[in-house]
Amino acid sequence: MIERFERFSLAIFEISRYWHKLAAEEMAAYALKGSHAIYLTAMYRCDEGVTAPQLCELCGRDKSDVSRTVAVLQEKGFVTKEEVNRSLYRGLFKLTDQGRAAAEQISRRASLAVELAGADLSDEARSCFYEALDSITGHLREISKEGLPRQ
Repeated sequence: MIERFERFSLAIFEISRYWHKLAAEEMAAYALKGSHAIYLTAMYRCDEGVTAPQLCELCGRDKSDVSRTVAVLQEKGFVTKEEVNRSLYRGLFKLTDQGRAAAEQISRRASLAVELAGADLSDEARSCFYEALDSITGHLREISKEGLPRQ
């Protein structure tokens, strides 16, 4: 059991480390941090705009992180906030032309990284991998809410 835990933990840690390294390298071209990539790509999928609470859900981040990150993206000209019902409260964040171009490039580069990383996987193995990953994520989400059962 310990071997399985160590193997799982090390694999997750390594994937995260390498992914963050690649994201940082790609985002440097825009004078942004690697962590900004997830926000740009999430907003890229939402042509009609997205609220801060929606960004929290889409990016798996808390309110304060979303607020800080969106402020940076606005300051650098990648994102604007549009009024809803003549108020910026609960306004919609939208990519600017600069933000859309960056998000499109980042999405292409991320797709390439994922394709290269899984190049030796068959379609069946890839499907099983994502099914298992979704299952593990869901279970860990529930365990983190409820806590580990006492044994």
